[in-house]
Amino acid sequence: MTLKIKQKIPLKIKKIGINGEGVGNFKGMTVFVAGALKGEEVYAEIIKSEPNYATAKVLKLNKQSPHRVVPVCDIYKQCGGCQIMHLAYPQQLVFKQDLLRQALQKFKPAGYEAYEVRKTIGMKNPQHYRAKMQFQTRFLGEKVRAGLFAESSHRLVEIKNCFVQDETTQAIINEITELLTFHRIPIYNERQFDGVRTVMVRRAHKTGQVQIIFISSAPVELTRTITSLTEKFPEIRTIALNINAKKTSEIYGGETEILWGERAILEGVLDYSFELSPRAFYQLNPEQTNVLYREAVKAMDAGPDDDLIDAYSGTGTIGRAFLGKVRSIRGMDVIAESIDDARINVPDGIYEVGTAETVIPKWVAAGFEATALIVDPPRTGLDDKLLDTIVATRPEKMVYVSCNVSTLARDLVKLAAVYDIKYIQSVDMFPHTARTEAVVKLVRK
Repeated sequence: MTLKIKQKIPLKIKKIGINGEGVGNFKGMTVFVAGALKGEEVYAEIIKSEPNYATAKVLKLNKQSPHRVVPVCDIYKQCGGCQIMHLAYPQQLVFKQDLLRQALQKFKPAGYEAYEVRKTIGMKNPQHYRAKMQFQTRFLGEKVRAGLFAESSHRLVEIKNCFVQDETTQAIINEITELLTFHRIPIYNERQFDGVRTVMVRRAHKTGQVQIIFISSAPVELTRTITSLTEKFPEIRTIALNINAKKTSEIYGGETEILWGERAILEGVLDYSFELSPRAFYQLNPEQTNVLYREAVKAMDAGPDDDLIDAYSGTGTIGRAFLGKVRSIRGMDVIAESIDDARINVPDGIYEVGTAETVIPKWVAAGFEATALIVDPPRTGLDDKLLDTIVATRPEKMVYVSCNVSTLARDLVKLAAVYDIKYIQSVDMFPHTARTEAVVKLVRK
């Protein structure tokens, strides 16, 4: 059957889906309902209908889940960044363990029914955990405003007091919008204006040092803005400008210029410190990164005879955790600034600019054979060529760190042909969202 737009239906919610929406079934049709929780009974209105599924909104909650809570954020629904803030935190952790099982059920890697999916490791205080923000800027109502785009739109939702964002970075971005307004800095408009389009602010958890990147579609004069900012916030160490003139969803352009301050800030995880340049990738939740890296080291179980490849190395932060534990460390990343950081952070390692799928075969051809491999890819998962390389070279030990349960399960289809999946450990890096991080221990068959 096909459900009609504006059709009203009763619905029992069977589970929470991978995007945090409630999932029910009406006369054989799967229906997704934002904001509904497992076990609830709702009266809903169809807002989108496709041949195989429909999307609905809640009109009335007839039976409420005992795990439903009132979201603490005033703009929770408009922003859409925290999809499950209405679910009590202990139950969020249960849901994120189930997320992994849903993904495995969908892609069905060999033997997935027997995989050990461990309970999600959560936070004691799941608030103000994001140490980095990338807020869009727009000129609205006679002033510059910063925030996120509402779901499936370019309509800016101003954010001035985010429950999950580090409070210092939020204070800085609020000041930046005031300064951009006061100094009349050009602000980007998709239809006709060049100027500042995005601002990135990151704060190091260990040192409190802050770096800022202004991303603009054209050069802008920021001297007075920088002076005012650095006087008010002495923890700022770096201010940079990145030019991205393309009409694209990508945030950054190709080159980043340091306008003021130092090349990098100092951050730390586990028992070591490292440098972060403005464009370098690092996890958004520094507190849980300690948990994640500890679990990765434990899963690898590396020894002094191991030669380790740290694929998607970024600044070498994961590779650094193995320094002194293995015989050698090598890594690669496509961002040159990250590799510059990695060579500083892991002084005994060998790091190259390039993709894993091109660099690793080159090393293999030169006679290097890794016994251990750790991968921490972006949300798109592993490149097909890299998967083929891994299957062909078969390092004895492998750890897969993933931020996307779907691409992880997809990649395990190929990896399970040559590796035993010993366990999957879920780590809650993103409380109140429908995302989880996972550490997978793989051992060659």
